[in-house]
Amino acid sequence: MPDSGDVQAVKASNPGDSQVRVYAVAPRENADPDEIVDGFLEAMTSDDPGFATARKYLTKEAARVWKPEESIAVLTDAPNRDQADRMADPESKGRTFSLSGRRIATVDASHAYQPQAPAEFNQSIHVVQQLSPDGKSKEWRIDSLPKGLVLGEADFLRNYRSVNKYYFASGENWVVADPVYIRQRQDPVTRMDPVTQTVKALLEGPTGWLDSAVDSRFPTGTQLREGVTTLATDDQSTLKVPLNAKADHVSALACKGMAAQLLFTLGDLTSVRVEQVEVQGSDGKSLCMLGKAQAREEYSPVRNPGRGENPYFVDEHGKLMMLSVDGRQPDKPAEVPGPFGKGLVPLTYVAVDREESHAAGILQQGRELRVGSITADEELPAPIVTSSALRPDDRLSAPSWDGRGDLWVADRNPVRPRVWMVPGGQGERIEVSTPWLKDGARIESLRVSADGVRIALLVTKDHRTTLQIGRVVRGSSEGRTTVSVDDLRNAAPRLESVTAVSWAGPSRLVVVGTEAGGVQQVRYVQTDGSTSATSVLPGLNGVTSVAAPHSEASPVVADSGNDGIVRLVPGANWQPVVKEGGAPVYPG
Repeated sequence: MPDSGDVQAVKASNPGDSQVRVYAVAPRENADPDEIVDGFLEAMTSDDPGFATARKYLTKEAARVWKPEESIAVLTDAPNRDQADRMADPESKGRTFSLSGRRIATVDASHAYQPQAPAEFNQSIHVVQQLSPDGKSKEWRIDSLPKGLVLGEADFLRNYRSVNKYYFASGENWVVADPVYIRQRQDPVTRMDPVTQTVKALLEGPTGWLDSAVDSRFPTGTQLREGVTTLATDDQSTLKVPLNAKADHVSALACKGMAAQLLFTLGDLTSVRVEQVEVQGSDGKSLCMLGKAQAREEYSPVRNPGRGENPYFVDEHGKLMMLSVDGRQPDKPAEVPGPFGKGLVPLTYVAVDREESHAAGILQQGRELRVGSITADEELPAPIVTSSALRPDDRLSAPSWDGRGDLWVADRNPVRPRVWMVPGGQGERIEVSTPWLKDGARIESLRVSADGVRIALLVTKDHRTTLQIGRVVRGSSEGRTTVSVDDLRNAAPRLESVTAVSWAGPSRLVVVGTEAGGVQQVRYVQTDGSTSATSVLPGLNGVTSVAAPHSEASPVVADSGNDGIVRLVPGANWQPVVKEGGAPVYPG
């Protein structure tokens, strides 16, 4: 404790504790304008059903039109409330209070989180005097206020949690994660528990950004049966989901897909264990049932989802090697069969397909992309993609495989930068449409998600490297396949610069970057750009690349420069694995 110096008021900035609950307090009799505004701001952070207590601070008309479920403005801290400007509205004899802060995100009516670089938030609350219920006196109430909720980040994370809804990739039979935020406990507006909120959000359809790339097996208009606010599993861990009449006449195949969407979605909720889903029609009769194991086997974007994943790296001689990092002590790296393991042509970068049968290597100082077997000694085929850039750093990026078996790479040639996709890793290459790749923008690296619907890009523009998430759109024109990457959005706007990125599951990334004026950090980021207080990994200096598994069963590995390749096992700190070598990757 300090024993000298001045006393200063500071705002608490500790992370939101999901176990802490705030109970709203109604305005006291004859409360002054300051108390009314402060009481309302506090009541917005509560779980009060219908926000009934918060509405007591509002005039009757303001309470009627205020819709807290429509949007949330997320600030770095609780909003600052300035003193009232008494001269702002002398005619109404009201008071105007300014609210200010730094906005870092918004959440829309579809529960989608939209991050932004910290920006000034300036709104106001206006209070007036109105007759009290007994008609004998006047009391202060709010008659004008911001739309939706205004919460500091700590209160937001205390009240809301991120969950993944799942939809099917357009025209395909595997699922894609769509992250949204729901209430940690009962929703004040719908009175639904978290399980029911999650199912309701799934039935409402995908968020706007992902909508054009995915499909839902639920017929349009499908909702939970009227009056359902609680869903609970039975003693067999089976969840029965009663739907309205829109689902009554679905086919057995479509119903199975609906059940799969429910199982994948509910699998992200740690508060409930669902082993099987029973979809029910409007009359309560069972439409179909599906178990979790079957859903994973048939609809997971990762083939053989139960199989372990092995990390690979390029040793000091340019040879492809496989690591074994799951044990208490890492085993000695094993040489990989095939042309890349022999080191006949030194590798610069490498990517291993998700079947772990082939690898794509960048050779000749970035000039060539070749694909070869890593299970048999075969002759290395001719290059699939070449770059004519003069500088090695302007040539081909590290490649990436999606779960469909398609191969991606960026040619960083400043004369003509572009992205290539090679179907199956051996078909005729397709130039990907990237209309945003202009005006000096440059792709440093790319990583495609397992579902093939999203792509993580490190893009440098105006001397700043940012993490962008793009939506992959596939189509056809005149009998030819077309591919484009559309609607880029910054997934880590609070990072001043990003060095490396890797997918770490259906909707999570491991990112290496620095905040303005800060030191390098390794952290988890959701594809919607949201983070939590527990997302920062133990400190590690000089990281140039990072690789994470699709599941959490294997450790994160990274190239830490002078320390070589290191691993991070849950509950431990970074541990050295290999002193010489770099470019670690998991399949993908």
